[in-house]
Amino acid sequence: MSKIRITKQFTFETGHALYGYDGACKNVHGHSYKLSVTVIGTPITDRNHVKFGMVIDFSDLKKIVKEEIVDRFDHATVFNQTTPHVELANDLKSKGHDVILVDYQPTSENMVIDFAQKIKSRLPQAIELHSLRLQETDTSFAEWFAEDN
Repeated sequence: MSKIRITKQFTFETGHALYGYDGACKNVHGHSYKLSVTVIGTPITDRNHVKFGMVIDFSDLKKIVKEEIVDRFDHATVFNQTTPHVELANDLKSKGHDVILVDYQPTSENMVIDFAQKIKSRLPQAIELHSLRLQETDTSFAEWFAEDN
């Protein structure tokens, strides 16, 4: 049976700041992120199965990505918890802002690595994460491929 890749796309708004960076991104700012999630598997061949012909139901993939990524990161601000930005993060949290503290510099490259781990841990056994594409702007994106990792 053929292996098939399917992709679902998501959008979310997230703020961040890159501590120690030598450009404008050292300042708190935000992006309208676009995340493309591609999984690979074999379509279900059991004609009596409710998901007959599917690798994974798009709604099942949507549920995983929304719970692990979109619902957590949308309209939140991400800071590296191992930098002095933790003080700003704590101040924002105390004022009711949605803040995520991570143990990495919140670049698209590191975020896509984090997202891959979160999504892989939730996929059904027969489904593999093939790739992720996290688009930060219209012209800039980071990609993660299983074959590279």
